[in-house]
Amino acid sequence: MSKFSCNKHHEGCTKSLAVKQGPGCSSFGYGAMGELGPFRVNSDNRTLSTNEHAWTNVANVLFLESPAGVGFSYSNTTSDYNKSGDQRTSEDAFLFLVSWFERFPEYKGRSFYISGESYAGHYVPQLAATILSHNTSINLQGILVGNPYLDDNMNTKGVTDFLWGHAVISDEVYANITKSCNFNLSDGSACSDAMAAYDTANTLLFDIYGPVCIDAPDGKYYPSHYVPGYDPCTGYYIDAYLNDPEVQKALHVRTTKWAGCTDLHWKDSSASIVPTLKWLMGHGLHVWLFSGDFDSVCPFTATRYSIHDLGVAVTEPWRPWTANEEVGGYVEAYTGGLVFASVRGAGHQVPYFQPEKALILFSSFLKGTLPLCEKGQ
Repeated sequence: MSKFSCNKHHEGCTKSLAVKQGPGCSSFGYGAMGELGPFRVNSDNRTLSTNEHAWTNVANVLFLESPAGVGFSYSNTTSDYNKSGDQRTSEDAFLFLVSWFERFPEYKGRSFYISGESYAGHYVPQLAATILSHNTSINLQGILVGNPYLDDNMNTKGVTDFLWGHAVISDEVYANITKSCNFNLSDGSACSDAMAAYDTANTLLFDIYGPVCIDAPDGKYYPSHYVPGYDPCTGYYIDAYLNDPEVQKALHVRTTKWAGCTDLHWKDSSASIVPTLKWLMGHGLHVWLFSGDFDSVCPFTATRYSIHDLGVAVTEPWRPWTANEEVGGYVEAYTGGLVFASVRGAGHQVPYFQPEKALILFSSFLKGTLPLCEKGQ
């Protein structure tokens, strides 16, 4: 089976329309236990159920807690936590992979892929570039990033257009934003004020049509409404489970207060990853991007703007692909090995909201073929 490394991140909240993504959330806790790993935590906070759409059905998956200080990861040097940033994360992840392959040489030479979501729109391309630059024996074949945070300005512009196009902000607010903002470094307080007029209310920005988890006064929590196969309170179950001393003992981790996300006081962040994507594609790496179409944090509109900035040409035009006899999403291919796919009805963390569709897309990525559209769809 193909070898796969996954940098999974659910990060950040937004205080206004100016969505600024940031790193710091657990790949193991959220990526493995809440999205694409072999098990899900049940609502009793103590038992597990099988995830029938786990990505481990088609690949060996390595979940990397990164950067140091996130989840169960740590450094013996306290000052390391003050050096967190894009460059340090890439360097540390590369050193980890080199050491991992030395410890498990039976995996050397296998096809290797890197995937992630959200701010992993930085992590994944940067790690891929580091691997290729060092000319290692790692057999890197491609990268796959979901709802990627690729460009500061284009993400803000994409969020604005997405929310207006989905009837979340008014014509008046949208007009004021587009009048006051250039979506570049020249933007100042007038732009910030225009975007601050948007009220998030009790909306899950990661899925604008989904239920939210209600915190009751008695300390209990429950979904605002029920959607088959999806529970917005999953984060509570994961938190309780991974803080169980018996679970930590079984995982052979340090006894610690596990937290889903950590404030890392980020030191450096590339304003745009588009140049890195161009470089990777120029070196023959396959690049797949995908978007859950209900996400307002890193929406498909933002990804489209960044794809436009890549200057690629369409080789296979936008078309539907099928999951369980209905449209699973849409897909388009471009020159340079770039593919962009949408996932219908999914929020920010696609395998969490639409696990079956996510597995179909991932399997297609490993095969190097676009997901199929069955006849009649």
